[in-house]
Amino acid sequence: MPAIRGSILLFMSGPSPSVLIGITTRNRADILPKALASAAAQDFPNKRTVVLDDASTDGTAGLRDSYPDVEWVRHEIPLGLRKNRNRMMQYPGVDYFVSLDDDAWFIQDDEISIAVARMEEDPTVGAIAFDILSPERPDIRERTAPGRCQMFIGCGHVVRISAARKVGWYDESPGPYGAEEKDLCLRLRDRGYHIEILPGVHVWHDKAWGGRDWYPLHKSGVCNDLVLAARRYPFPDVLAVIPYKVVSHLRFGLKMRGLLRPALAGMMMFCRHLPGILVSRKPVKRCVILERIPPA
Repeated sequence: MPAIRGSILLFMSGPSPSVLIGITTRNRADILPKALASAAAQDFPNKRTVVLDDASTDGTAGLRDSYPDVEWVRHEIPLGLRKNRNRMMQYPGVDYFVSLDDDAWFIQDDEISIAVARMEEDPTVGAIAFDILSPERPDIRERTAPGRCQMFIGCGHVVRISAARKVGWYDESPGPYGAEEKDLCLRLRDRGYHIEILPGVHVWHDKAWGGRDWYPLHKSGVCNDLVLAARRYPFPDVLAVIPYKVVSHLRFGLKMRGLLRPALAGMMMFCRHLPGILVSRKPVKRCVILERIPPA
């Protein structure tokens, strides 16, 4: 990846912007150390790591003494990803926010340096998506030039703080989980920023599903998917998109059986909050919705 490597050398010779590596965790004391070790190993010079312990009830609090260079914040009542990410992005003096899930880690030691160098090179890049590996997609691929994509995946990405501030950070939704990355990326693209992926610049996502209750997760995901459509799709498209999504969620729930009840509960949650959702409606341009970016 000669173009990226050259930009890194140029970037590293000048003043370094500030990066905050933010990890929200809840009851993942067994796997969180891998994320922390990979963050500490990153060669980016001006970084700080913050862990928001979202009311964990396992041994997470006991890890603090083993990582004295990490800033720890504990919540006694869980706030969820949106609020936690927003809080971390609003820390003073931060130029870039690197989001890392508590069950994810960097493969090498230079991923943040590569991403920030690219964003310093092009101020229209609002966010960078790392190339995510997982048990279902484990093969490391060669590093190639950056490419545009429609959205980043929450487990590993970089957001330009000034861009996130312009669009109003992560927007609140009735459900605590689901569609937050897509919603933020739509608003960034609507404001003229674009999202890029760095092929071969990897984050491993272990997808540690232990301890998760699928009913509230799917309920929240269905609700927030409908909320995104109601807020962001322009008129009259929204009148067709919402019924289409309802039918799609019903079909998926019937196919998966155990997910039909939470899907119906998510639709009911959406209906209960619909008046407030319509008040907060800020559709993006149709060209942003229709834009099709081939995968990198």
